[in-house]
Amino acid sequence: MFGIVPKVLWEKQKPADDRNRIAMDMNCLLIRDADHVVLVETGAGTKLTPKQNEIYGIDQPPRLLAEIAALGVRPEQVTLVINTHLHFDHAGGNTYRDGDRIVSTFPRASYVFQRLEWQDAIAPNERTRGSYLPDDYAPLEAAGKLELIDESVEILPGVRLDRVQGHTRGTQTVRVSDRGQTLFFSSDFMPDRHHLPLPWIPAFDLFPLETLAAKKVILPRAIEERWIVGFTHDLPRFGRISQSDGRYRFEEVA
Repeated sequence: MFGIVPKVLWEKQKPADDRNRIAMDMNCLLIRDADHVVLVETGAGTKLTPKQNEIYGIDQPPRLLAEIAALGVRPEQVTLVINTHLHFDHAGGNTYRDGDRIVSTFPRASYVFQRLEWQDAIAPNERTRGSYLPDDYAPLEAAGKLELIDESVEILPGVRLDRVQGHTRGTQTVRVSDRGQTLFFSSDFMPDRHHLPLPWIPAFDLFPLETLAAKKVILPRAIEERWIVGFTHDLPRFGRISQSDGRYRFEEVA
């Protein structure tokens, strides 16, 4: 998860188990207004095999549907699902197995992601194939539920999607603006607070130098405009970023 950063450094922040795995969360974001119920990310879902769950150390059942239910949201009420990209830990909950069929978890929703991400997911190469599982997204095309976008789009009033090439060609971030405040959901462009230092870039990133260039633009803006930053793979989930003595710092927001 930390690329060229030596383990002796990153393990101080994220201790590894005896299989060199680190604990990470899979966070989703719910956005609601009077007319829309928007879900950003769907986690790993329920379709992984026992072997896959064991490899990745997924030892708890998915909680997404229970957690949105606790907020008064049923799957059929979701109007839009935003996948920041189509790796299985972000898009696995898009669909579920119903007997012999794979069906949409959110039957009335459109699913939106970058066209480049779709192209790479349906034709993965030897390096990327393990991260893309077709059952997470191919049934959505057959059901006519895809909404493919290019580059930067305000998908709803106050909800902006921006392609940030780095982790994949088609990774997108999410910015939500309302009443003078901005929430920035970073996706795997910056998966947790430990990736705030500029060179701390995951080895999974296909274009690490472009991740670096994007961090040099986005982090100063997040500080200047006092964005609340939400991480996909971290607890705490939300906070603000500051900089002092040349170092980026994170302060949790409840």
